[in-house]
Amino acid sequence: MMLQKGDKLPVVTLQDQNGEPFSTSSLIGKKTILYFYPKDNTSGCTAEACSLNNGLDEWAQQGYQIVGVSPDSPSSHQKFIAKYSLNFTLLADTEKELASAFGVWAEKSMYGRKYMGIVRTTFVINEQGVITHVIEKVNTKEHSEQLKTVLL
Repeated sequence: MMLQKGDKLPVVTLQDQNGEPFSTSSLIGKKTILYFYPKDNTSGCTAEACSLNNGLDEWAQQGYQIVGVSPDSPSSHQKFIAKYSLNFTLLADTEKELASAFGVWAEKSMYGRKYMGIVRTTFVINEQGVITHVIEKVNTKEHSEQLKTVLL
């Protein structure tokens, strides 16, 4: 079951793009845009990351930090960040622990084939660690603008 508005942030420790431990408890005290995406360097995921990166200064002015999460490894994240000059943290959820806690590791279907994967979803979390918004129908190319219509 996917977490919803009003739910508390699950506390999980993953590795960031540098292989350093990153606990979601460190998000408490900050407003956070936490987005889950399927895979580094795919067209939709790249468009989403670049859209968020392009709006990064404006989000910072509003007091938000951006954190991305996918099942990719820290080294994959490093290459993704370098290739697109991304300026925010990416978490390596290789065991799908955080995705499962948020309810976004789920059965998907493509061309009649069922498989498990990340359901592209963005969660906005307040300083108290409470989810204030959930965006399930992500517009990858205009995600930063999409968030503005919800948050600003």
